[in-house]
Amino acid sequence: MNHIGENLVLALSARSCRFALYNIGKIRPFLTQQATQLLVQAVVISRLDYCNASPCVFLFRQNQVILLETLEQEITKFRECNSMVDLNSLFTEAKLYHNKLVNIRKEMITLHDKTSKLKKRALKLQQQRQREALEREQQKEREMERERQLIAKPAKRT
Repeated sequence: MNHIGENLVLALSARSCRFALYNIGKIRPFLTQQATQLLVQAVVISRLDYCNASPCVFLFRQNQVILLETLEQEITKFRECNSMVDLNSLFTEAKLYHNKLVNIRKEMITLHDKTSKLKKRALKLQQQRQREALEREQQKEREMERERQLIAKPAKRT
C-alpha cells in the first residue's frame, strides 16, 4: 500500500473504532467493568485486519497511545455521566424533601394560627366566667346586705 492508502485505511479503521466505542458508551451504564473491557478489546481487535494491516502496524502502534488516551477520556466521561445521574437523583430527592418541608411548614403555620385563636377564645371565656363569678359574688353581697337591712332591729328604749 502506498502512504495515502495506509493513511486512509488507518483513518477509516480509527473512525470505525471510535464509532463502535461511542456505541459502547451508550450501553455502558448497563455493563459491568469487566464486560466493558472485554467488549472494548473485542471491538478493537475485530477492527484490526492482520492480513492487510502489516504495512499499517507501525502506524497502528503509534496511534495506539492516542486511542488508549481517547478510551480513558471516554471512560472518564462515562463515570462523570454516571455521577451526574446520581446527582440528578439526589437533586430530585432533595426537591421532594424540600416540598415535604414546605408542606410541613404550612401545616405548622396553620396549627399555630389555630392555637392562637383558641388561646384568645379561651382567654375571653375565662375573663367572661370571672366577670360572671364576680357579678354573682356581688349579687350575693347585695342580697345579704338587703337581708340585713330587712331584719327587724329591736327598738331602743328611751
